[in-house]
Amino acid sequence: MTFRWFGERDPVTLERVRQIPGVTGIVSALYDVPVGDAWSRERLQRLADAVDRAGLRLAVIESIPVHEDIKLGRPTRDRFIDNYAESIRSMSAAGVAVLCYNFMPVFDWMRTDLAMRLPDGSTTLAYDDRALASIDLSRGTGDLPGWATAYDARELSALLDAYRQVDEGRLWEHLGYFLERVVPVAVECGVRMAIHPDDPPWSIFGLPRIITDCTALERLKSLVESPANGITFCTGSLGVRRDNDLPAMARRFASMGRIHFAHCRNVRIDGERRFHEVPHPSPFGDVNMAAVLAALRDGGFDGPMRPDHGRMIWGETGRPGYGLHDRALGATYLQGVWEGLTARSD
Repeated sequence: MTFRWFGERDPVTLERVRQIPGVTGIVSALYDVPVGDAWSRERLQRLADAVDRAGLRLAVIESIPVHEDIKLGRPTRDRFIDNYAESIRSMSAAGVAVLCYNFMPVFDWMRTDLAMRLPDGSTTLAYDDRALASIDLSRGTGDLPGWATAYDARELSALLDAYRQVDEGRLWEHLGYFLERVVPVAVECGVRMAIHPDDPPWSIFGLPRIITDCTALERLKSLVESPANGITFCTGSLGVRRDNDLPAMARRFASMGRIHFAHCRNVRIDGERRFHEVPHPSPFGDVNMAAVLAALRDGGFDGPMRPDHGRMIWGETGRPGYGLHDRALGATYLQGVWEGLTARSD
């Protein structure tokens, strides 16, 4: 079991993470390196050493952001792809074998409410397409959620204009171009690449999103037929589409050896393109977590897993979705289900 940690400024310290039963791995990154720059071996080794000193191990890099020039297919992309390849070599040298990344244009994960209050008094992350339509992008990204990079109004306008020439087909072409060049490096270094589904898995602000369902994951796999070209199976991202059969997808791609990382999060679908996040156990949401875990196990998945997002409970404050308490509860729940599946199979 792993746990995401945002570095020395994270209010959730490694010492506290170490006290969660069964958590042995950390998911982290170099959050201050400009997007597109190569990550140095020295910096990554320092991060790994800090995690080691806390009695844990750096298990997953999440993530090395993909520069927009790569997604746009600009002539400058080769330089940024070379830097990305060097970052993969650096993480391998630091002993990290799994890379979670995404290919979402401009915006990363998106929510329209970072503190929706639930009946029990906790707060959670929520998304509503109607609320998204009211966001004024003319002021830039500001401090809204989901961006690896903040853009001022001029920068954001220029990016959005550039993406008007990139439809889903072209974005697939650009993803293929990227993977054809970095997957061989990952193979050489013993790194498994695990693309994260788009969150949410539909177009926002008119931008294309392509990693959304089973058909997309099949296409992703076929772009580069290598075990190193894999998936982060995120139950929360994929689970907000009712047409995604999560247990079937988990079983299918795990049996192919293409699921390299699992994000386990539960969601409640509130309507058309509306959802909020809920506690991890199956009864609280629309994700049958027990069935997904059973499918992962049946398919032979043995990679890192983490409780993805959590409510703010017991008066905790901090980074929305990434408090300590609810994610710790999620980690112990996931381990309990997994232990039960193991005992049943034995």
